[in-house]
Parts: sequence; structure tokens; C-alpha cells
Amino acid sequence: MARRLDDGESDDEHFGDDHAHDDQHGDSDSEMQTEAEVTCPYCGESMAIVLDASGGASQEYVEDCQVCCRPWEVHVSYGEGGAAEVWLKESA
Repeated sequence: MARRLDDGESDDEHFGDDHAHDDQHGDSDSEMQTEAEVTCPYCGESMAIVLDASGGASQEYVEDCQVCCRPWEVHVSYGEGGAAEVWLKESA
């Protein structure tokens, strides 16, 4: 589960949301989102992960939680403006 904080929004206001939102403040196509705030589906800890904008418009990969070390399936989908939609799923 992931969601990017909007300006003026605290961590408490987003915890548990399912998707990340635009991390950039401009509308230029050259500004690709490179970070997202996510919540581990196992331990519930919230943390920032780095996104690889050069990996393509649609990405799926496995990454371990920085806190509990359990594996997630990370799904990233970039929109036309460079904003990434990011969601996590427990990895089998």
C-alpha cells in the first residue's frame, strides 16, 4: 500500500492508503517521480522507496521491507505527466 503525501499533509493523514501520488510539483513530462511513500503489507511500517523511472512505464519487481525484511511485489505504473502509481502486494 502506498501514497505520496500532499503539501501540508501529515503522516497520520495518509497511513493505510493504497496508492502513491505525484512526488513532483511541476507538470513537465521530463520530471518522473523517483520516490514513493509505501506501507509494508506485513508489518505496517511506512517508509520511502526509490523508484527507477528508467525501468519503463509499467514495472513489477520484488523488494524486501526495510524493517521486517519480508519480500513485497512492487507494482509501479507511470502516467503521462511522470506521476507514479505504486502499490505493494505480499510476495509468495
